[in-house]
Amino acid sequence: MRIAVVGAGISGLTAAWYIASLEQTEVTVFEANDYIGGHTDTHQIEVLGKNWSVDSGFIVFNRLNYPHFCDLLDALDVESESTEMSFSVHNSSTGLEYNATSLNKLFCQRKNLLNPRFYRMIADLLRFYREAPAVLDEADNRQTVGEYLKAHHYSDIFINDHLLPMACALWSGPGESLINMPVRYLVAFMSNHKMLSLTQRPEWRVVKGGSRQYVEALLKRFPGQVYRSSPVESVRRLYNGVTLSVGGESLPFDAVVFACHSDQALKLLSDPSQAEIDVLGGIRYQQNLMQLHADESVLPANPQAWASWNVHIGEALTERCTVSYHMNTLQNLNAPIEFIVSLNSAERVNPHKVFVERRYAHPVYTEQTLAAQQRWANISGKQHSYYCGAYWGWGFHEDGVSSALRVVDQLRMSV
Repeated sequence: MRIAVVGAGISGLTAAWYIASLEQTEVTVFEANDYIGGHTDTHQIEVLGKNWSVDSGFIVFNRLNYPHFCDLLDALDVESESTEMSFSVHNSSTGLEYNATSLNKLFCQRKNLLNPRFYRMIADLLRFYREAPAVLDEADNRQTVGEYLKAHHYSDIFINDHLLPMACALWSGPGESLINMPVRYLVAFMSNHKMLSLTQRPEWRVVKGGSRQYVEALLKRFPGQVYRSSPVESVRRLYNGVTLSVGGESLPFDAVVFACHSDQALKLLSDPSQAEIDVLGGIRYQQNLMQLHADESVLPANPQAWASWNVHIGEALTERCTVSYHMNTLQNLNAPIEFIVSLNSAERVNPHKVFVERRYAHPVYTEQTLAAQQRWANISGKQHSYYCGAYWGWGFHEDGVSSALRVVDQLRMSV
C-alpha cells in the first residue's frame, strides 16, 4: 500500500514513522518548506566562534501531558533535560512588572507590597484556581472567557495583567480572540496541565541539543522517502486511490494523509465533500511573526522580573500580546549573549539584533473550532483520505502525535 503524507511537522513525521512499521506499506512524505520539522525549528547561531542550537517553535514538554510524544523520543533514543518554566508580565501602560516564580520576584517592584490592586489580582488568581473547575461539569459549552469573568466579577487587573497574558503566551493570540475563547476549553487545558494549582505542577523538559534532535533521529531511521521544498499542488481522489500533483507531475498513491493545517488541506482537495468543507473550513488560523534575536529591551526593565515566558501588554485589550521567550533559561544555554524568541514584536525589536525571522500559523479556538474537532470521524478515512494535526486538539506537540496515532489506527484496519 503506497501512502503519501502531506506535511513534515510533528504530525506528519509521527504518522509516517508509525505507518512505515505496518506490513506492506510504502510511505512518501512531501514538505513545502525547505526544512523538515514544521514548528520544530532549531537554528544554529554562531557567537564568538561557537555554535548554539536555539529553538524558535516547539520548545517544552512534560511527561505527564505529553506521554505519546515521550514514547516517540524514547523509541528514537533522544535525550531531554529539565528546564525552568516561569512567567512574567510587563504592562507598558501601567508600568506593572512581576515574575510569578517566587514571592521575591512576584514583588520585584517593592511598591506592590503596598498596592491593594496587586493583592486583588493575587486574590482573584487564587479564586479562579478554586472556582473555575466547576465549568467542566456544566453542559453549556458556549460561554466565553469574557462572559465568565464578567459574570463572576473578576477584577480588571487579574484579567488584563494575568489571565489574558497567560493565555496569550499559551496560544500566541491577541486578547480579543482569547477573551472570546470558550471558557470550558481554557479551564480544561489549565486543569489538564495542573495550572490551577500552586503545587503538584509537572516537571517541564526540553530536548537536549535542540528540538531538531528528534527530527534528525527519526529521519535517519525512516525507511521511506522525504521530499522538502516539494509543495503538493492538488489532490484528486479516485475510486481506487488518489493522485497528487507535485512539481507538475501526477503521482498515484493508494491513500493520502493530510498532516498540514486544515485550511491548507481544504485548498488542496479538488473535490472536497460538504463535510470536509464544513469541518476543515471551520477552523481559522492567525499568522504570528517569530524573531530570534538578542535585543534585551523586550524583556522586563527589572532583571528580577525576567522569566522563561515574558509577556508585554500594550495599551489596548485588543492589541496582540508580545510574548518573548528567554531561551538561555529555557534551554539551559550558558551563552555570552541573551537569546530571545519574540512573537509579533517587530516594532520593539532592534532589526540589527535579529538572527532569524519566520511566520508560524496557529489555530484560533472558538466554539466553531470545537464543533469542527468533534467531526473528525466524518471525514478521516473517507475517499482514501486521512487527517491529522495538532489543530484536532489544543494545538500542541502531544496533540499532533495523538492525532497521527489515531490515523495510524485507521490505516492499520485497512492494510
